[in-house]
Amino acid sequence: MSASFDTIVLGAGAAGLMCAITAARRGRRVLVLERSNRIGKKILMSGGGRCNFTNLHVAPDRFLSANPHFCKSALARYTQWDFIERVEGHSIDYFEKETVNGLSGQLFCRESSKRIVAMLRADADAAGVQIHTGCETRHVVRKEGYHLETSAGQFAADCLVVATGALSIPSLGGSGFGYALAGQFGLDLLPRHAGLVPFTFEGSDKALFSRLSGVSCEVIASNARAHFREDLLFTHRGLSGPVVLQLSSYWRPGEPFALNLLPGEDAPERFMAWKRQNPRARLRSPLAQVLPRKLVGELEDRFWPERAERPLAEWSDDVLATLGRQLQHWSLTPSGTEGYRKAEVTLGGVNTDGLSSKTMETTSNPGLFFIGEVVDVTGHLGGFNFQWAWSSGHAAGLAL
Repeated sequence: MSASFDTIVLGAGAAGLMCAITAARRGRRVLVLERSNRIGKKILMSGGGRCNFTNLHVAPDRFLSANPHFCKSALARYTQWDFIERVEGHSIDYFEKETVNGLSGQLFCRESSKRIVAMLRADADAAGVQIHTGCETRHVVRKEGYHLETSAGQFAADCLVVATGALSIPSLGGSGFGYALAGQFGLDLLPRHAGLVPFTFEGSDKALFSRLSGVSCEVIASNARAHFREDLLFTHRGLSGPVVLQLSSYWRPGEPFALNLLPGEDAPERFMAWKRQNPRARLRSPLAQVLPRKLVGELEDRFWPERAERPLAEWSDDVLATLGRQLQHWSLTPSGTEGYRKAEVTLGGVNTDGLSSKTMETTSNPGLFFIGEVVDVTGHLGGFNFQWAWSSGHAAGLAL
């Protein structure tokens, strides 16, 4: 005998919990099924344990999708200000992260991401949401509603919400189950790729970056589709840091990208100014005042080893200008990425052409909804993906 509910939500992450709370507050009987042993695992690990729960500068152009207009309705109907009000209502202290260029708009818990999970749990409990963790959904059938066979028994509901996340970070519960359900019910799936993920390299580049592992600096990373100015981090396997994670969502395998190691500078002019001011200095000396010394040493070995010990007075202006341009357009071609194991998000997924942008309900299967990361909407780094989870979950919750 199946236990019956108005709505079953698959997934107790950010989107699923928001949807369940919203629907239950409207009087719906809601069951949440979570395959992991606890709710909100991805929330707990996000932002270094402090949860970058939204961004002050949420806008549609901070999201990638085959249909860039799809996210607008949900984001407008439940904004970052709505979620901030919820956070403040639970007396959760938060702060805006500062960057080299000033405040970033990224909001983090001052204490712990556990506060966000506790807030969602408290709201769910108060609204009467039932949550089963450690529950594997094995089979779903549509017949006068939706019937589920799970490791915790059989359940039925008029509506089914798929908030299962995607392929990123499988250790936190990421899987392709939501895509399998989409395929089962005839929805179109767009190609999936790891997003917000570090780059890996081979050969001499890998050796160079490995020697610099742990070194960071502010750069501009760019390709034909996007550019970002943020911090770069060298790793044992390649490049990471916010600037690389951002660009990775716009990168295609096999293509190069460019690093500007001196953002905001006219490097040729700066180098010639150093020559005028201190003609006896080696280039490494003034350059180490604007870049990490260890990085300067590696750049010297790669780009000007034969001139390393020459004073600037012996450099021609043309050679200095050429080197300046090289350091502002260092072309690199990754061998790949760290993949879903370290990706913060999954690009692509359920094609939005089959969903209502207002309710997130499928157009071909009444009562079936897809929300959050499983949908082909992916935000930039910095709290945008959480806001999509809150907004899409809320949109579906209002329609259930």
